[in-house]
Amino acid sequence: MAAARHSTLDFLLGATADCNAVLKALQPIFQEQGMTETVHNWEDHGYLATYIKKNGSFANLRIHPHGLVLVDLQSYNDHMKGREEVEQLLNKVEEKMKELFHGSIKRVKRLPAILRGGVIDRYWPTADGRLVEYDIDEVVYDEDSPFQNIKILHSKQFGNILILSGDVNLAESDLAYTQAIMGSGKEDYTGKEVLILGGGDGGILYEIVKLKPKMVTMVEIDQMVIDGCKKYMRKTCGDVLDNLKGECYQVLIEDCIPVLKRYAKEGRMFDYVINDLTAVPISTSPEEDSTWEFLRLILDLSMKVLKQDGKYFTQGNCINLTDALTLYEEQLSRLYCPVEFSKETVCVPSYMELWVFYTIWKKQTDI
Repeated sequence: MAAARHSTLDFLLGATADCNAVLKALQPIFQEQGMTETVHNWEDHGYLATYIKKNGSFANLRIHPHGLVLVDLQSYNDHMKGREEVEQLLNKVEEKMKELFHGSIKRVKRLPAILRGGVIDRYWPTADGRLVEYDIDEVVYDEDSPFQNIKILHSKQFGNILILSGDVNLAESDLAYTQAIMGSGKEDYTGKEVLILGGGDGGILYEIVKLKPKMVTMVEIDQMVIDGCKKYMRKTCGDVLDNLKGECYQVLIEDCIPVLKRYAKEGRMFDYVINDLTAVPISTSPEEDSTWEFLRLILDLSMKVLKQDGKYFTQGNCINLTDALTLYEEQLSRLYCPVEFSKETVCVPSYMELWVFYTIWKKQTDI
C-alpha cells in the first residue's frame, strides 16, 4: 500500500476572518474535485469543513475567527499525477485566498508533504523535541536484539546512520562526535589504559587504536549492535570489530556494571574512561527516572576505576536542554569523591543540533 501524503497550507490573516465568506469562497474548489462536503459550525469557534473523495483522499478546512485558516489534505496517490493534482488544488486555494483578502494576509505557509506509513521512515525527533526529516533512501539493517531495536538507515548526506530504539546514535559523517568524546584531540593516549563503556558502533575504539594505547577495553552489552556495525558502518569502525581481540584492545560482550564492580574490587585503574552508553536523560525528575539512577551508578563506579590524574569523558545532551544539563552537573557533586568538570559544545552533523560533551576528573586534594 502506498504511503499517505499529508499536505498542509496555512494562512495567518492580518485581521479577524469572516468565516462564512471564507467557506463560500473555497467550497467550489473542493466540490469541483467531486468531494463530499460536511460542515461543522461552532458559534464562537469558526468552521470545520471536511471533503472526502471516492478514492479515500480527504481534506479538512479549518477556519478560525481570529484569522487562522488551515488546510490539511491527505492522499494515497504516490505517483506523479496524484502529487500534481494535490499541488494544483492547494495552488487554487492559495490564489483564491489572496484574491479574497488582497494584501491583508500576514503569512502563507506550505510545508513539504509528510509521508506517513511508508516503508522507509524519514522522520526522527531531535533531543529537544523538534521533528527532522532526513534524506533516508534505504533501510540497510533492522533487527530486534534482546535489549533494543537496531536500525541502520542510509542517508544521502550522512551515510549510514545507526538508530537505537528510535534515537539517532551515530552516522558515518559524525567523526566530530567521536573526537569530542575522546577529548577533542587534546589528549595523548600513547601507552595509556583506556576503558570504553558501550561504543558498539566501534568508532571510538577505531580512533583510539590509531593512537597507540597500551590497552583499550571496550564493554558492550549488545552483540547485535557490533554485528550490524561491523558490516554496515565500516567507514566509522574500519576493521576493528572484525575481531573481539587485537594487539592493543579487547571487546567484552557484557553488562558494564558487573565489569566495573569487578575492576573496582580488583583495584584495576584506567587513565581514561569513556562513557558512550547513553545521553543525559531528558527527564528532570531523577527520583522518578531510573535512567538517572543508572547514570549515577555508572559515574560512581567509573570514578572508582579512574586513576587520580585520569579523565572521564561522556556526552551530555542537546544544548537546548538546559534544565537536564544543569541537573546532570548537580549530580556530579553527589559522587563518592569530589570531582571537577569542563564542557564543550560540538556540532554533530546527523544530529542537526549542537551537542554538549563533558570532561570530568577527580579533584586534587591538598596533602
